[in-house]
Amino acid sequence: MSEKLVSGMQIYYYFVCRKKLWYFSNEINMESENENVQLGKILDESTYKNRKKHIMIDNIINIDYIAEHNVLHEVKKSRKIEEAGIWQIKYYLYYLKRKGVSGLHGRVDYPLLKQSIRVELSEEDEKLIGNIIEDIITITSSALPPECEAKRVCKSCAYYDLCWI
Repeated sequence: MSEKLVSGMQIYYYFVCRKKLWYFSNEINMESENENVQLGKILDESTYKNRKKHIMIDNIINIDYIAEHNVLHEVKKSRKIEEAGIWQIKYYLYYLKRKGVSGLHGRVDYPLLKQSIRVELSEEDEKLIGNIIEDIITITSSALPPECEAKRVCKSCAYYDLCWI
């Protein structure tokens, strides 16, 4: 697997849970019936209706929407796993920079909270993303998923039963 094949969702799951990353990357999908995922889809459908949404680039990254002034937006339901959303947007900025697109910054939006945070990509972030990509490739190409790690988000995760029951 090359760096080009790492998706934004894989970056997000890397920060949420490595086992969830492995399941997702190995096409074990349990999210279609999950209540939290369904709520997220409703939020997506009901917010920012005047924007062109879901901008897919190279079938790798899927930007929620791009606003004026070269701002990439990622919409999240809550701030529970804020770090994952921040790194997802940083990865989009990184990916586009590698394709020759510059002058962008990002924003993670929380419409239910009426809040957002600005996201920039630093040189240090770019180095870290290179390491993260290598780690994702190692995790996802493993024959078995990583061990479970008890986290606050586990009980609301679509994979909870698979991991813990």
